[in-house]
Amino acid sequence: MNRWRTRFAAGSALAVLVLIAAAVFAADSRPAALRDVDVVPRLDQPLPLDLELRDETGKTVRLAEFFGGPPVLLTLAYARCPMLCPMVLEGLVRSLRPLSWNVGEQFRMITVSIDPRETPEQAAARKAKLVADYGRPGAARGWHFLVGDEGAVRRLTEAVGFRYGYDAANDQYAHAAVLMALTPQGKLSRYLYGIDFTPRDVRLALVEASEGKIGTLTDRILLFCYHYDPATGKYGAAAMTGVRLAGVLTVLGIGAFVVTQIRREHRKV
Repeated sequence: MNRWRTRFAAGSALAVLVLIAAAVFAADSRPAALRDVDVVPRLDQPLPLDLELRDETGKTVRLAEFFGGPPVLLTLAYARCPMLCPMVLEGLVRSLRPLSWNVGEQFRMITVSIDPRETPEQAAARKAKLVADYGRPGAARGWHFLVGDEGAVRRLTEAVGFRYGYDAANDQYAHAAVLMALTPQGKLSRYLYGIDFTPRDVRLALVEASEGKIGTLTDRILLFCYHYDPATGKYGAAAMTGVRLAGVLTVLGIGAFVVTQIRREHRKV
């Protein structure tokens, strides 16, 4: 009888622990301001190109004005952000410097403020600093800083799956760190996460977003060797593809060597 009581007690205790664990995992233990923060990828989905915002000069513009040419990199940030936004934008500038491509030529960039209180003057000040840090001629014509009212901002962020929250106690926005690549038609192509983007990832994202219209043969080979992982927002080596490519290159190399040797033998004869 004692043995059965012991087993029953142990089983009951285990059941209670399972219920407690389930309750803990079911409840979101994050602070209230962070519970709505997320990025839900909307790959291949279009932006609302009819959306009206204001640029850094105060002029009303439509998103459609920035598409139809090269691919576009999109960031969502705000001027008063004490830490994350500056880190993302500065990290982006660092990743762009090693690229041979220039903002405003091979690709464009758009930074939209998620704070509806931000003014064109604030956007202009931030643009001046980042363009100066980038240090490439013509970048000011290719990097656009936009602001808008609450409705316009929400419409854009919902379209790209960028979920954020407002912390009234600290008067700050809680949000994720992400860079988005878009096709010339305004469709979401790739999401790169983090505050420090590798030049390789940015380059490959632009090559894919451009649908192969920019980039060299080397870039296309890299895309053959690397695949995009939506979970991490990075490009990783495709092991089997790399092995196959290495095999093809080896066969081509042997073939070229054999042809060269045959030609040399014929010349001697």
